[in-house]
Amino acid sequence: MTWSRPRSRFSQTGFCRFCSGGWVLGVSAGVIAALNQNTKWDYTVMGFAMTGVVIPSFVVAPLLVLIFAITLKWLPGGGWNGGALKFMILPMVALSLAYIASIARITRGSMIEVLHSNFIRTARAKGLPMRRIILRHALKPALLPVLSYMGPAFVGIITGSMVIETIYGLPGIGQLFVNGALNRDYSLVLSLTILVGGLTILFNAIVDVLYAVIDPKIRY
Repeated sequence: MTWSRPRSRFSQTGFCRFCSGGWVLGVSAGVIAALNQNTKWDYTVMGFAMTGVVIPSFVVAPLLVLIFAITLKWLPGGGWNGGALKFMILPMVALSLAYIASIARITRGSMIEVLHSNFIRTARAKGLPMRRIILRHALKPALLPVLSYMGPAFVGIITGSMVIETIYGLPGIGQLFVNGALNRDYSLVLSLTILVGGLTILFNAIVDVLYAVIDPKIRY
């Protein structure tokens, strides 16, 4: 009974598992900033990234509700409604904004370093198209620092959903943990703690495997 409740809530909180491809946005923004270093594109992307990093999710969430739900009335300000997409947009943005911004900053720095490597200079000297250089030669080594960040970030998204679920009234494991702590349901709190600990080990193991896939020099 104790384990069935976290499992059911974890399946309901689908938006906070990996925030649905938010890392793709972060990597893309970081690559764009790196390719346009010290230009208006770089300053614009990094400006948004720094803003996303410094503003916590518990501040972003009410602001999104105020702007898009109360003022503009484009999206609902809370609720679940069976997991309908329009109810998930604001929570996904509020929860994933800081992680997307951090990934963009890490990707930019790593990509700039890779683009100044000798093998990239050799590829340019051979006349390879810039698109091919980026996608086939520069992107993989630039993703290694991003992978190091994404392992703990995935778990942070799940544990960081407590405030977001409370603000938006979502029935996820974060809200379940808060209710369990307030009601002194220690078996529930313990099971959720073990679950998050297991997910931490799992995601870090996946990151280690992806390291070897991306970088052939890494062997275990």
